[in-house]
Amino acid sequence: MSEVAPDLSDANSGTSAVREGYGFDEAALVRWMDANVEGFAGPLTIEQFKGGQSNPTYKLVTPARSYVLRRKPPGQLLRGAHAVEREAKVLLALHGAGFPVAQVHGLCTDDAVIGTWFYVMEMVEGRIFWDATVPGVSNDERAAIFDAMNAAIAQLHAFDPEAIGLGDYGRPGNYFARQVGRWSKQYLEDEAAGRNADMDAVIAWLEDNMPADDGSSSVIHGDFRIDNMIFHPTEPRVLAVLDWELSTLGHPLADFAYHAMMYHMPPHIVAGLGEADIAALGIPNEADYVAAYCRRTGREGLPDYRYYMAFNFFRLAAIFHGIKGRVIRGTAANAQARERAQAFPELARLALGFTQA
Repeated sequence: MSEVAPDLSDANSGTSAVREGYGFDEAALVRWMDANVEGFAGPLTIEQFKGGQSNPTYKLVTPARSYVLRRKPPGQLLRGAHAVEREAKVLLALHGAGFPVAQVHGLCTDDAVIGTWFYVMEMVEGRIFWDATVPGVSNDERAAIFDAMNAAIAQLHAFDPEAIGLGDYGRPGNYFARQVGRWSKQYLEDEAAGRNADMDAVIAWLEDNMPADDGSSSVIHGDFRIDNMIFHPTEPRVLAVLDWELSTLGHPLADFAYHAMMYHMPPHIVAGLGEADIAALGIPNEADYVAAYCRRTGREGLPDYRYYMAFNFFRLAAIFHGIKGRVIRGTAANAQARERAQAFPELARLALGFTQA
């Protein structure tokens, strides 16, 4: 995670005082840092990032350097959710393989330290673009930024999971069957957040139209968006990909299609281009962007692209449904969580649209 610059007017950017209900024993953290983080020296000041609604994220400031801490949220959690230990594992492996991620300094799985599991990583300074139209840069730089994103996701999908120590990071094969089942179950079990007719119809269509398993498997990010990346302060270059909570071994084309949802995503939900004049901005159109990924990964095209899109809008809707449940239960960590919860029905409608195309 990074301190966001320069647009601190954005509600998701920057830091604030630690919000009520998300504080912890700072002296205990200092003792843990002394014992586990090489080169750490206090005094320590703690702030909370405004972004990152799922796992609370903090900026740890010392006189010499800053760090980032990500923890499980306090309170009752759904089984298997908020697995910060998985985030730490994938970051360690990918950093070692030369992929742009922050360096992890340590993982703590002792609830007695600050009340939940957490990990500490380096703080990468740079730019985060909360707006997918990337305001404030030239058309040439904007095009280069999109090309850098395309290259990064292609690089991620090129890794052999076994070769980088992630062979056990998930189950290869039957990705769509497992994912549709997983997110459907989470949606159905979160009774506090309620049911939605569009969501129910999408689930039925996904189950009835599932493509045959082709055995493709790679490390996938699961939430690969422009606002989950830190770019160099002055160059169109990705310094770090953030927020690996949803990463696993899975189908690379599903992961890429999730990224390409930006072309259809209304910007008031998450960073999207749904209402933008991309030609006037110098942004490649969807077909060209897909073609660039295919060239980089040696593919002739993306089969079942409409299914991938329907699936990914469904999955994001399920995530927002989970946020809605956390808002109702009082465990949502982001000040904007309520807005995301309110966007759930719109995402379900968008998913349904791809089933009817």
